[in-house]
Amino acid sequence: MKKVRAHLIISGRVQGVCFRMETRRAAKRQGNVYGWVKNLIDGTVEAVLEGNESDVKAMVEWCRKGPPGSLVTDMKLNWESYNGTYDAFEIAY
Repeated sequence: MKKVRAHLIISGRVQGVCFRMETRRAAKRQGNVYGWVKNLIDGTVEAVLEGNESDVKAMVEWCRKGPPGSLVTDMKLNWESYNGTYDAFEIAY
């Protein structure tokens, strides 16, 4: 199975709505998705997702909607080279 890496910057009402915690939960439910998610000072959320292509693509789609209470208005997506750096999905600070 092909391995991929996605780098996301998510804009909208994405802080103060448990976006990071719910992203971590969604990644663990999806399985085979590793990386991190964190709040940025400008009010956006940044995430790096690595793993099986189908699982990462499913997480990218999840991030386009986010958890209840969020309102995603934009998402910048960059596909990068997979490097297998991560062995878990964490909230970064």
